Amino acid sequence: MIKYMTIKVTSDDFFFDGLSKEGNTDNPFGFGATQGNVLAFPGLNTLGLSMNRVDLARGGINAPHSHPRASESVVVIKGKVLVGFVSTSNVYYYKVLTEGEMFIIPRGLVHFQYNVGHSKAILLTAFNSQLPGAVIVSRTLFASNPPIPLEILTKTFQVDDGVINSIESKFA
Repeated sequence: MIKYMTIKVTSDDFFFDGLSKEGNTDNPFGFGATQGNVLAFPGLNTLGLSMNRVDLARGGINAPHSHPRASESVVVIKGKVLVGFVSTSNVYYYKVLTEGEMFIIPRGLVHFQYNVGHSKAILLTAFNSQLPGAVIVSRTLFASNPPIPLEILTKTFQVDDGVINSIESKFA
C-alpha cells in the first residue's frame, strides 16, 4: 500500500517580498540585483519562471551577460535605460526604455542594461526559467579560476600582454 506524505502548504509558500528590497549599487558598476529565483523563493520550484529587481545608479550598468537557461523580459519601473543585445548574426538590437516600457531578450544572447537617465533606475526582469543562470562576459573571460591562458586572450583580442594583465587586475 502506498502511503502519501502530508505536506502543510500555507499562503507564505506562494509569497516573496524580495523585489521590494533595493539592491546595493555601491560598486564599480553601479548595479545591484535582488534575485527572485527558486533559490531565494522555493515556491517557484517546477513553475518555470522567476523575476529579479535590478537597481542601477546614475550611469550604472548591468554589464554584458547572458542567461543560458532563459529568455528575459525587461520592464522599466523608474528611470531611463538603454537595453540591448547582440544576435547570433552579430546584429545589435537596442532601445532606450522609460517607465512602463518593455524589451525582450532571447535565450542565451549577450545583453546589457545601462542607465542613461539623470537619476537611479529600477527594472523588473522576468525569466521563463526558475533558475536562468548568468554568464557575465567580463568575469568569464578575465576572472576565471584557473585563469584562461594569456596567449588565448591576447590572440583573441589582438592586443599585447599588458592590456590583458591590466584588464585582469580590475577583477582581482
